[in-house]
Amino acid sequence: MPPPKSKGGKMLGLINWRLKVTINDGRALTGQMLAFDRHMNLVLADCEEFRRVRPKKKPGETETPAEQEMKRTLGLVILRGETVVSLSVEGPPPVVDEDKKNALPVGPGRGMPAGRGMGMMPPMGMPPMGRPPMPFAPPGMPGPPPGFRPPGFPPGAQFPPPPGFGGPPPPGFQPPPQ
Repeated sequence: MPPPKSKGGKMLGLINWRLKVTINDGRALTGQMLAFDRHMNLVLADCEEFRRVRPKKKPGETETPAEQEMKRTLGLVILRGETVVSLSVEGPPPVVDEDKKNALPVGPGRGMPAGRGMGMMPPMGMPPMGRPPMPFAPPGMPGPPPGFRPPGFPPGAQFPPPPGFGGPPPPGFQPPPQ
């Protein structure tokens, strides 16, 4: 039974159908059509190649040996449209249960959002006492621009110096000459 007609044309109605494609060198490819384009390039899944081979005639034999059909499994194939001679329907698309269609396979690990290094700030009010916003710039970066306050930082509050940069220099280090 041919596939039902669709609004996008006959080829669009054949998506996911099992097709037999004959190409110009005599081979026949059978597979599930996943895609096509205006050049008749085809993408076939679970593809198998069938070709007819005549065994060589041995000297002294008068009969020609019968042709053999050789089968080869190819898998996923992209077929150039220039080589396509004919298409025929071999079978309908595979049946998919609606329950299994939307279910994802179970995998290892756990699902959680991927952060960018800093936790989310609470929407309003003061930051939690456990960890205030980063009050200093990372090494090699200038500090925040004038008038900038991180969310939740009280107005007028001074940024404390970065760790290790507050107070007098360690013993053995002299302040720079002025």
